[in-house]
Amino acid sequence: MKAFYAAILFSLLLFGCMGIGETPIKELKDNPDKYVGQKVTVSGTVENTIKLGSLSGYSIVDENGNKITASSKSLPAEGSKKTISGVFMKDSLFGYYLQVSE
Repeated sequence: MKAFYAAILFSLLLFGCMGIGETPIKELKDNPDKYVGQKVTVSGTVENTIKLGSLSGYSIVDENGNKITASSKSLPAEGSKKTISGVFMKDSLFGYYLQVSE
C-alpha cells in the first residue's frame, strides 16, 4: 500500500512540475480566437516591461521563443521566470494580450 501512495505522490509532483493546466503560448498565438474571454495560464521569462501612466505590461517568452503580451498593475523584474494567469483579451489597438489576475 505504501508503494501505491508513493506512486501517486510521485505522479502528482511530476505532473505538477510539467505545467498541467497551462496553455502553451504557441497555442494562444495559433488559435487566439478560441481563447478570447477565457482564463489561461502561461509560463516564461519576463521581457520588455513598460509603464505609461496607468498602463503597464510586459512580454512573457517561452523556451521556444513564443511571446505574449501581458497587462498587469505590477511589473515583475525583467529576466525573471513567471507563471501567470488571467483572461485572454482582444483589443483593436493592442491586439491579443493577457489581462493578468492579481
